[in-house]
Amino acid sequence: MTDQQKLQAVVFDWAGTIIDFGSCAPMGAFVRLFERYGIDLSISEARGPMGVAKWDHIHALSQLPRVAAQWEARFGRGFTRADIDELYEVFTPMNAAVVPDFCDFIPGALDTVAAVRARGLRIGSTTGYNRPIMEVVTPIAAKGGYVPDNLVCAGDLAAGRPSPLMMYRCFADLGVWPAHTVVKVDDTGVGVQEGLNAGTWAVGLAISGNAAGLTLAEWQALDAAGQAQVRARATAELKSAGAHYVIDSVADLMPVLDDIEARLARGEWPSA
Repeated sequence: MTDQQKLQAVVFDWAGTIIDFGSCAPMGAFVRLFERYGIDLSISEARGPMGVAKWDHIHALSQLPRVAAQWEARFGRGFTRADIDELYEVFTPMNAAVVPDFCDFIPGALDTVAAVRARGLRIGSTTGYNRPIMEVVTPIAAKGGYVPDNLVCAGDLAAGRPSPLMMYRCFADLGVWPAHTVVKVDDTGVGVQEGLNAGTWAVGLAISGNAAGLTLAEWQALDAAGQAQVRARATAELKSAGAHYVIDSVADLMPVLDDIEARLARGEWPSA
């Protein structure tokens, strides 16, 4: 079997994928950020652009009609680029301050990472967090036993998700190619598209992250019918983004890798 018919690497997102069930750390920070400027922002509104670089996320929130109307009423003008820059500078330390409280590993994540390594695969990582925030996260994750082979942050390159640039950096850092021997695993639509745009397989996570938007306790408190409803909604969202596979969490990843390996052996490649 040639290298073109075998997987070489898995690239994981961070929040909602490996740590922080429900991808909750940024949510309160976004709400408090806008509250500081007298703007009411709901959690559901804050979740909308999740996965993109945080400057882009704030910009997207500023374009919401309800948010833009509040800003104009308060300041007598629309948002400017300077306003977004200011909000971003305020947001980064706010998020960095709370993120240690949301670094618990998603159940099964470490076992899956160990199983991926046991196959001889490289482990890459990309994130919508910037370097200052990840400088807080990575030592906590390392102490818990998670040290990927690389880290590419939003802001490291000219464009973040859904562009493929962070994935391209992963290919270079890890020394892997072609793209169809790589799997991207993410809990957001733009993270799925990051993989698709780079030519990799894309696996969406329906329950552990932003698509469901529930903490572990909230998820476990649902009855079977409630869980099925959340799963169906989140799965549809990630499928519409183009995910080749949708599973609940990384704990369910290994059978997917088996299937991808079988497809590669048959000469199948991922298609966007």
